[in-house]
Amino acid sequence: MSLVVKTIRLCLALIVMSAAPALAHDGVHILSPYARSNGGLGANGAVFFTIKNHSGSAERLIGVSSDVAEKVEMHTHSETADGVMQMLAVPKGFAIDARMSHALDRGGDHIMLMGLTRALKDGDSFILTLTFEHAGVVIIKVPVDNARKSGAAGRVHSGKDHSRQDMTGVKPTE
Repeated sequence: MSLVVKTIRLCLALIVMSAAPALAHDGVHILSPYARSNGGLGANGAVFFTIKNHSGSAERLIGVSSDVAEKVEMHTHSETADGVMQMLAVPKGFAIDARMSHALDRGGDHIMLMGLTRALKDGDSFILTLTFEHAGVVIIKVPVDNARKSGAAGRVHSGKDHSRQDMTGVKPTE
């Protein structure tokens, strides 16, 4: 192969490689997903991650599903007037502004797994299907890490740390 052809191929490869990161960051990316559970079959669990919207348009997570639970919902925490934290379903989903991130973390927004169809043990993983308003379906593999500490995106409400939220007794919404 001639030196000219090699040089042209090298230049083309460099152009493609320099464009690849820009192309790879279009749409939504899911960062650092993990799940926790508080028991075995029939118990509840939760999934946490960060959604990064690389697009120039606002996005919304509008649906979640997995075969590891009878019901999978988007939830948030809200403090009642008497200071009690409660979990609430968010049927309209989570908005992610253009070129911004939205953290799903303990004590805040999260994905709730209700009525586990199998135990979620450390080291296991499962598939979670996310449906976005514009980006469509994104399928992620979620590792189970019951020992993980709450990340930097953990939330503190009214001076109370809710990173160790007890999911016992959480019932699916109708």
